[in-house]
Amino acid sequence: MKVLVAYYSRTGTTRRIAQEISTLLECDIEEIQDMTNRSGLIGWLRSGRDAGARKLTTLKEIKNDPGLYDIVIVGTPIWNHSLSTPIRTYIAQCKDSFREVAFFRTGYTADDNPFEEMELLSGKKPKATMKLQSKQEIGADQHQEKLQEFIRQITR
Repeated sequence: MKVLVAYYSRTGTTRRIAQEISTLLECDIEEIQDMTNRSGLIGWLRSGRDAGARKLTTLKEIKNDPGLYDIVIVGTPIWNHSLSTPIRTYIAQCKDSFREVAFFRTGYTADDNPFEEMELLSGKKPKATMKLQSKQEIGADQHQEKLQEFIRQITR
């Protein structure tokens, strides 16, 4: 099975999980890059506003064609109780290329769930989903059990 992990990360947390998944599955990885400056306090505020308004953005060129993969694993941080604007844009642009998808998200609470919106945008029911809390699970390195179950669901 040919797998691609596509993710956006503003602070590095989602990148860390994407890299772990890519290493475990020995698969390709694509960092989605936004042309909008989202650094610092102003970038954080802009990110929350754009996510809450369900805006799209302009992305840098995508290097890996998602249509060449059996499954694309899409990772997003939570912004303003929603998926990030760059991932919303990536899914909107690539949805017709996806064969199968799996989703993961990183955030500060267990409540936020962007997967329904990601499913609607992609037109695909995810093969697997994973919600991770940034500080409680990832920061304390207590996410391995969830990560292994996510991988099992994808590879079965």
